[in-house]
Amino acid sequence: MDPRIETINGITARLNEMLEGLKPELGIVLGSGLGSLADAIEDPIVIPYRHLPGFPVSTAVGHKGNFIAGKLGGKTVIAMQGRIHYYEGYGMDKVVLPIRVMIGIGIRTLFVSNAAGGINFNLHVGDLMVIKDHINLLPNPLIGPNMDDFGPRFPDMTRPYDPALIKLAFSLAEKENIKLQKGVYVGGTGPSYETPAEYKFFRIIGGDAVGMSTIPEVIVARHAGIPVFGISVITNEAHDDYAEDFENDGQDVVDAANAAAGKMTRLISKMIENL
Repeated sequence: MDPRIETINGITARLNEMLEGLKPELGIVLGSGLGSLADAIEDPIVIPYRHLPGFPVSTAVGHKGNFIAGKLGGKTVIAMQGRIHYYEGYGMDKVVLPIRVMIGIGIRTLFVSNAAGGINFNLHVGDLMVIKDHINLLPNPLIGPNMDDFGPRFPDMTRPYDPALIKLAFSLAEKENIKLQKGVYVGGTGPSYETPAEYKFFRIIGGDAVGMSTIPEVIVARHAGIPVFGISVITNEAHDDYAEDFENDGQDVVDAANAAAGKMTRLISKMIENL
């Protein structure tokens, strides 16, 4: 058996034991500073990543490193309170391992969130941007022997973010008086922030926001036929016309994400309730 499949199956079996009979139907990935959405999950079961043998541990600022399972919006969900990043030194197989494990326990829809820099001049700190498409500058997680148990060798990526979920988000946001933007997410390796010239380049090629995550998770979910909804919290204005003394700061990003987390929690909870 493929050793990657053995690892996934082993972690999946252990996670199922720790879930005490819960059967999550929805998976949620919470990015930098956005782990507070997990606080809205009712009757939570908290499972630290370190309690799952072979599971990578999140080391990034603002990522607590727990699975939280329970009820949200009337559905059984499992949320990652902190994701795994390529820049932490993990291979791409480890970066996407949590998604494959969630698929293994039976999720049917995936919600992904992140903190991102606004490339588009119309995006400002605190905005919520629904991801309609992406530009991938990270290694593709499907490189290598195909895992036939999960999906085909050449999966379609025409609609990486589910149109019906996007439509639902905008419909509910209008009712909840939540302002939403929509745009293209650019994913790079990090951990250094981009240069002003790179921000300009990303804007020219059609990017609206930039970050260091999310896309590998989306590719793996779509490989397995799982519909995805993606949203970015704009935590800094990634423009190329900075003041001479400007510096990007990781803690500022986390603080801005925390400030916007309430709106995102309300929106995702309502979406789940209406699925």
